[in-house]
Amino acid sequence: MSLNNSRTTNGTAWAAFWFGLAGLVLMPIPLFIGLILGGGLSLIAAVLAVIALLKGLSRQGKGIAPVVFAGIFVALTWGGISIGGGTIW
Repeated sequence: MSLNNSRTTNGTAWAAFWFGLAGLVLMPIPLFIGLILGGGLSLIAAVLAVIALLKGLSRQGKGIAPVVFAGIFVALTWGGISIGGGTIW
């Protein structure tokens, strides 16, 4: 029995996905807590998404789907922060 898995996953993409989702969920917490927690996690997710996108493109596009969702989560988080999410009650 071989332990070689032919389906390799893009771990960086999944990390970006989960950090982006956590940032989106934590962003609405008021009194700047959401700004710090949600904004910080979404910033980490954005950096990881760029790295994962480059890694996925070098693999002929494998593992890009979580990167797309991470980008959507990051955009929603930053959009929410820009209209006052995480800062006002």
